[in-house]
Amino acid sequence: MNNLEKTIYELELSLLKPEVRSSTEALNKLITDDFIEYGSSGKKYTKKDILERLPSTLEKCEYLVTDFNVKIQSSNIVIATFKTERTSNGTDKVISLRSSHWRKTDNQWQMFFHKASRIDQ
Repeated sequence: MNNLEKTIYELELSLLKPEVRSSTEALNKLITDDFIEYGSSGKKYTKKDILERLPSTLEKCEYLVTDFNVKIQSSNIVIATFKTERTSNGTDKVISLRSSHWRKTDNQWQMFFHKASRIDQ
């Protein structure tokens, strides 16, 4: 894994950590103002939605990330693709394919688009 792939991988993993997901300040730094997400539920979310929803979520989730890959689109745009297995509250397991688009602005990487597609087991 090269330095850029490692950076994006670490940023993706940070967004799955409970301490980041519960921090409005941390989330605000990691996602752009024009952020859009299409979740595995089929719902569309904006940055405002994420900042209101995630920090107040009581659900405890654990994620296993596999098949991680980064495609460089330009010097300041990359796309990460990967698979997650999310376990909620120790029981329900959801497997999803994910795609995140990252933009580097002022020497900082931020996610501007995310799509999760649930895989039926």
